[in-house]
This record gives sequence, structure tokens and C-alpha cells, in this order.
Amino acid sequence: MLTFFSILPLRLNHFIGSSIGRFLYFTNSKSKCIISKNIDLCFPELNQEERGNLVKKSLIETGKGLTESGFIWFNNFKTNAKYITKTTGMEHLRSNRPVILLVPHFGCWEITGRVLSLTTPVVFLYKPLRSKKQEACLISKRQQGDLSMATANKKGVIKLQRALSKGDLIGILPDQDPGEEGGISAPFFNHDANTMTLLAKLVRKNNAKVIMTWATRLEKGKGYE
Repeated sequence: MLTFFSILPLRLNHFIGSSIGRFLYFTNSKSKCIISKNIDLCFPELNQEERGNLVKKSLIETGKGLTESGFIWFNNFKTNAKYITKTTGMEHLRSNRPVILLVPHFGCWEITGRVLSLTTPVVFLYKPLRSKKQEACLISKRQQGDLSMATANKKGVIKLQRALSKGDLIGILPDQDPGEEGGISAPFFNHDANTMTLLAKLVRKNNAKVIMTWATRLEKGKGYE
């Protein structure tokens, strides 16, 4: 299925993804229930219609993220880069200090490391999948050229530290549950959330610069910024 999505024009790819998102919205899917609960908790000041619109938009972007995974993974890095229409803030990567990319699950986060690794080595932290077969497939698509992956465990943290010591970029997705040992309770939208401590520890240890990084999807499959 992902191979099929890889050969579609991005506009058609995103159209199908949008349709999947709308289907999830109108069928009262599990994804809709989870997103609705989160939006209710985070935006109590919005009325029911405004919250519903946010839920729908979120599911549409979720659908696009699903279909574009094949488009990203099954095309090479240089092909991915052709769909980046605009970049800003690249000057912040040229620093005498180590640089950590803060890459939450906003937009097409998958493409960020692939494109940046065309000019400099990048190591991304990730959480391994339970299925060994799926894990092997995922790594084969993500870990290529100067982009490597570090597992979210002690061995992976050592790999991140070595990369920083060499002057390579590292990428961390902070909006994941780090488990009891890897996080602390911190306020998020006025609610306590288990929050990763690794980023703060790496920043303090290396006097690192943190750069928020994301790729915004453009309308009608026109690429990313």
C-alpha cells in the first residue's frame, strides 16, 4: 500500500489522505475520540463548533501524514528535497555550539531529517516498533546516507551524545511519552503531562542550541515549507 502511495503525485496523495481523515471524522473513529478529548482538555474556551472544526482539521492532517509516509519513505532524499519550496532559519544551524533539532509531530516531520542530512550528518531519536519485521522495514527506509537513527534507550542516548561531540545535528521528537524513568510531570495546557527530560539534560551537558524544526504542508500538494 505504501508503495502505491509513493508513485502518486503529491497532490493526489494528499487528496486521498484528506479523504481518509474526513472518513475518520464522520465515522466517529477511535482517532476522533482521542483527538476530541485532547482538544476539549486543551481548549475549553472554544465552543462546540470551533472544537469540531479543529478535530476535523487534525484528522485531515493525520490522513495526509499516513499517505505521504509512502511518498517520503519510498523516494530518495534528493527527490524529497525537490518538494521543499522554501526554507527559513538555516543560518541558525551554522553555530560554534552543538545544535539540537526539536522536531515535534507537526506537519511532515519525517522530511526534515532527510533533507537536512543532504548537507550535514543527522541523528534522530526514535521509539522502536514492537514488530521486528516492521522495525526492520522502517529502519531501512529512514536510515540512509548521513541520516541515522538512535533508539530511545541508554544505547541511543550514547549515540546522540557522540553525535553532538562530533558536531553533528541531532533530532528529538519531544511530544512522546518517555515512560516513568525518562520523564517528569510538567504543566501542559494547564494539565500535568509526563514530559521528557532528555532534551534538557543534553542541552545542559553540551551547552547546546535548540532549534524548533518542522515542515508545513502546502495546500493542494504543492510541497512543503
